[in-house]
Amino acid sequence: MATTESCLEIPEAGFSFDNCARNALLDKMGHVAPRFRKTGTTIVGLIFEDGVILGADTRATEDTTVADKNCEKIHYIAPNIYCCGAGTAADTEMTTNMISSNLELHRYTTGRPSRVCTANRMLKQYLYGYQGHISAALVLGGVDCNGPHLYSIHPHGSTDKLPYVTMGSGSLAAMSVFESRYKPNMKKADAMLLVKNAVEAGIFNDLGSGSNVDLCIIDRKQKVEYLRTYFEANMKGKRQGDYSFSPGTTAVISSKVRQISFDILSEEVQEVEGMEVS
Repeated sequence: MATTESCLEIPEAGFSFDNCARNALLDKMGHVAPRFRKTGTTIVGLIFEDGVILGADTRATEDTTVADKNCEKIHYIAPNIYCCGAGTAADTEMTTNMISSNLELHRYTTGRPSRVCTANRMLKQYLYGYQGHISAALVLGGVDCNGPHLYSIHPHGSTDKLPYVTMGSGSLAAMSVFESRYKPNMKKADAMLLVKNAVEAGIFNDLGSGSNVDLCIIDRKQKVEYLRTYFEANMKGKRQGDYSFSPGTTAVISSKVRQISFDILSEEVQEVEGMEVS
């Protein structure tokens, strides 16, 4: 009887190129290699003098098709913590829901409000375990006993703590607005305008971002203002003319009727008994 140790194969050290010959053969046979999923989003965050402001667009895309014009990309994590998600919609939704549930159990156990660093650690450890295969790029913001905090969390698990962050396919356009106009300890109204303009820059310079601008403001008193459709960037245009045409507008040049003949292979007649009515 073979032992367990003799059945195990110890892998050789170094890189493995076993699939190179297989991939070359599949390519030679005409098989197209799978491509990565293209996603589009603009999500941003900013710390102002009295808290944190998160912003996001509302366009959901399926490759080059707009699947939803008014989706929610700002997700609830805790009463004092919210999170913007970019990437695959299912991954961002399920990841934030799971961390939100775990944080609620943590609050029940400890009897204390959740801290932003706790949510950040739980998210980064979860994403790192999947080595980037969960397509969720997040902007985490909130206020706790230590003040306002803002993190950017990448799909492979790395995080950054900065006064302003951007993520998604429109992040470069949004970051250019932040870098040119951000100032420390901004007033609430000025910070809201800056976040709106940053998301607008992503909307108008990135095909994967569009529709409206959503904002979420969390102040030092842990009061949350979730402003859906704070600004409608892409308004639907109005028709300039009448496009209804009366019958006969388009002339019929020619018409042809063709008789289709059928071959009757068999014919059967069935008798149906009458139904008695009392």
